[in-house]
Amino acid sequence: MSEEVEDEGDGGGKKKVGGKKLVLFILLPIVVLAGAGVGVYMSGLLDPLLGIEETAEEGGEEGVGEGEEPVVATPGHYLDVREMIVSLRSSGRKQQILKLRISLELMQPEDQPTIEAFMPKIIDNFQVFLRELRVEELEGSEGLYRVKEEMLARVNQAAHPVKVRDVLIGDMLIQ
Repeated sequence: MSEEVEDEGDGGGKKKVGGKKLVLFILLPIVVLAGAGVGVYMSGLLDPLLGIEETAEEGGEEGVGEGEEPVVATPGHYLDVREMIVSLRSSGRKQQILKLRISLELMQPEDQPTIEAFMPKIIDNFQVFLRELRVEELEGSEGLYRVKEEMLARVNQAAHPVKVRDVLIGDMLIQ
């Protein structure tokens, strides 16, 4: 009897496709191909074939709506601040000194008289901030970037109606 059962199973019926085989041979290749297609599209390799470069050039600059003119970068107006010498905060006996020369990039040349009128207040804000700095806070580009951002916030606070676009560091020496 056992032989009859084996014969029925071998020759008579169709084999069922298991769940693992379905995933392995059908769904997995579909997912891989879709992922590859998305990767190629996002990398920009299909742009020449799809004509995307031409439509971007014809449409003008990105981010500009209809009827708006693109913002053109113009050279700013710069105002030099007198050189500052500040003693830095230190935990040891050795006193460290920061010598700094900066320039302010103004939004408009007409703002210069207003900024010059606020210059004593601006320098005072800079001095208070710089005296609390440690040498470690000035190391590296990240530290310098934070100092510039803080100085920009302080100058914009001191000269409130007038906005300063950027604080540019000309010279910085730590002794």
